[in-house]
Amino acid sequence: MPLQPIRFFYDLLNQSSRALYIFLESSKIPFEAVSISVLKGEHLTGEYRDKVTRFKKVPALTDHNLQLSESVAMFRHLIRENIIPEHWYPRKNFGRSRIDEFLEWRQRNLGLASTDYFQQKWLVPYLQKRQPNESAVNVAEKQLNHTLNEFEQLFLHSKGFMIGDNISYADLLAICEIDQPKYIGFNPFIHRPKLDRWYKTVRDELGTYYKEVTHEFDNKLRTAEKSHKEAISLKQ
Repeated sequence: MPLQPIRFFYDLLNQSSRALYIFLESSKIPFEAVSISVLKGEHLTGEYRDKVTRFKKVPALTDHNLQLSESVAMFRHLIRENIIPEHWYPRKNFGRSRIDEFLEWRQRNLGLASTDYFQQKWLVPYLQKRQPNESAVNVAEKQLNHTLNEFEQLFLHSKGFMIGDNISYADLLAICEIDQPKYIGFNPFIHRPKLDRWYKTVRDELGTYYKEVTHEFDNKLRTAEKSHKEAISLKQ
């Protein structure tokens, strides 16, 4: 079987990796999936830097002789170079402008808050083989709660999805961001009924693609958590 022109390098522990993986699958874009383990440092090797991305990050993709990193740039490249369902990035009713607005807001707000909480609560303790720093976790949780309140107020209205009656890439990326703290024990729905309704609507609309990817994400977390507990017990 010939190699696909697009090679997608990902780690399902990363929220942008999950969003792009689901987008590629559901849009029927041919690609070769290449799993990279961030926990093992596979994204830091010289080979990865030279052959995939000089930024040494996931996700990343190569498309023929193009090497590309940064998830929003990758999404827009895929939109330009492929025929994809219109609902992901619709032209009607200023849909693309409204999605772009969220993508910019998310980078400095929801993405930052969900990543910081995940790092303080789970990733840094795992890498350093120690318990979480409760003070740092509390600070991150406070910021996450503030950001989720803003997300609900600014982007979730009476419509089923963020920009109307159809799911868009904004919904997909947002649910993956919220899953990042949710799957390590944080409850994002307390006192947020609109967020709860929107989350269930998006989850159900994404169907099997989302279910399979988040199941694998959960399995990776559980496997790593088991080894983390064993490593801590050996230090004690």
